[in-house]
Amino acid sequence: MFDTMGTTVSLRFAGATAPVSVLDGVEGAFRAFDERFSLYRPDSEISRVARGELPLTRTGAELREAYAEALDWSRSTDGAFTPHRPDGVIDLSGTVKAKAMEAAARVLDSSGEADWMLVTGGDILTRGTLEGLPWRAGVVDPDDRGALLCAVELVGRRIALATSGTAERGEHIWRTGDPRALQRYRQVTVLAGDIVTADVLATALVAGGPERCPDLLNRFDIEAITVDYAGHLTATPGLHSAQGLTPA
Repeated sequence: MFDTMGTTVSLRFAGATAPVSVLDGVEGAFRAFDERFSLYRPDSEISRVARGELPLTRTGAELREAYAEALDWSRSTDGAFTPHRPDGVIDLSGTVKAKAMEAAARVLDSSGEADWMLVTGGDILTRGTLEGLPWRAGVVDPDDRGALLCAVELVGRRIALATSGTAERGEHIWRTGDPRALQRYRQVTVLAGDIVTADVLATALVAGGPERCPDLLNRFDIEAITVDYAGHLTATPGLHSAQGLTPA
């Protein structure tokens, strides 16, 4: 377990712990993203861009490529997801944490590790099984951070889970719907085949709210659990069957 990018990373193996060199590689993958992309670090490349010290055109290829990818997500979600803060500052935190998880997964995969669960700030990426059984993840109750709404299996095409909402960090997501509507989402959990898709669309669904939800669910191969401010919980059909949604 270690802290990075303003959050905590933990890694669980189904069998024996991986060699120290593999664990160091995982931490190094996150460190590389943190040093370049974290707005928590005043010396990071993106912090220098935010302060106007470094033009975007003079940044490294990695930052420009990450920004281009985030813009693609913005276009594909019709602006429900955005890499810009309301003041125009570029903020790639909506994608780079997930991209760091992908980089860490490549370290684990290349080392031959087959059964593991990587957890970063509540977002989860898995491989294989836990002693032959699917990995299971709890979805936290936004009204009680010590309780769970349900537990879901990460299996088959659904190996990544991300949750976005207001329970831990307050209203930090830039919404496109009516801010007074009780039907707007307080929390959204998305299961997908990769962690970037899960993370981006969890944010996009919170931002876009119920008005945008049907369109996003139709356009992307995901499952989702939503909780609105009136306390209503909804889950896509796949979570009732293939994903084994059960009471916590």
